[in-house]
Amino acid sequence: MTIQVGIVGGTGYSGVELLRLLVRHPQVRLRTITSRKEAGTGVAEMFPSLRHFVDLKFEDPSAASLRECDVVFFATPNGVAMTEAKGLLQAGVRVIDLAADFRLRDVAAWEKWYRIPHAAPELAAEAVYGLPEMNRARIAKARLVANPGCYPTAMQLGFLPLLESATVDAGHLIADAKSGVSGAGRKAEMHTLFAEAADNFSAYGVAGHRHLPETLQGLQTCSQTPVGLVFVPHLTPMIRGIHATLYARITREADFQSLFVERYAREPFVDVLPPGTQPDTRSVRGSNTCRIAVHRPRDGDTLVILSVIDNLTKGAAGQAVQNMNIMFGFDESAALTDPALVP
Repeated sequence: MTIQVGIVGGTGYSGVELLRLLVRHPQVRLRTITSRKEAGTGVAEMFPSLRHFVDLKFEDPSAASLRECDVVFFATPNGVAMTEAKGLLQAGVRVIDLAADFRLRDVAAWEKWYRIPHAAPELAAEAVYGLPEMNRARIAKARLVANPGCYPTAMQLGFLPLLESATVDAGHLIADAKSGVSGAGRKAEMHTLFAEAADNFSAYGVAGHRHLPETLQGLQTCSQTPVGLVFVPHLTPMIRGIHATLYARITREADFQSLFVERYAREPFVDVLPPGTQPDTRSVRGSNTCRIAVHRPRDGDTLVILSVIDNLTKGAAGQAVQNMNIMFGFDESAALTDPALVP
């Protein structure tokens, strides 16, 4: 079976990453890619890396054949998918949103964190949160998938086995996470200029980051007790990658290495490293893999979990393709098996 695929907003980093992955998918035909600003421009003209792979031109969304697709990806800023998804769903098109429009079930909380009215609260209630390691069965039946954020993906995969096993204090979790500058998108902003971000390291969103409620929502579904999380993100002088250092206090003894190995033994994109090792962001660059290491410093009462992903792949486009594969009954690893890029 071959499916027709459309991409709304294909000019950003997540959009071009989607294209890079989808052109290698044996069961995908790219039908349309939209951009109001770049309508009429060849995709390969904007992204020479796709020369001889994509011969489409960007189309204006109003003229694009999105309703003739089997699935449409929204690689757009927050607030776009919620205004356009309903019409596509009514036409029988499945939708995967890489932005945050449908990630939170609590619409009032969404409006608080994203500071705009939600245009489709009924769809927010229907959407399936697209973390396959947690929701694979529901994703397979979904017509609307909310692709997780990059930070929440790394944090949830790191904490998930501990909360499911009730072996740590769920109310006092800590996440110290770092991201490359591509996580801020392709738009021009002062803090991501080379002279600002290079040779620099800084925290941001310390008082509260919009990925916090998403992460708490996901973690709460696998915890028997209320979850509390202190999450501090940082901007690092690298292009892509997420490194999350996670802390949890032990409340019940277990073989924690085995706990993680067994939980992810059948997950194609979670790699639990041997004891005493540390993952780095380069080891997942351009891949859909989350690498995790489990540490217990000095045999104390605190676990340190190291979780790394590529923010544009497992943290965005790769996970979206993984969700598409699940939704259409394809091999879950289709187009996602390339090793990381080194150096």
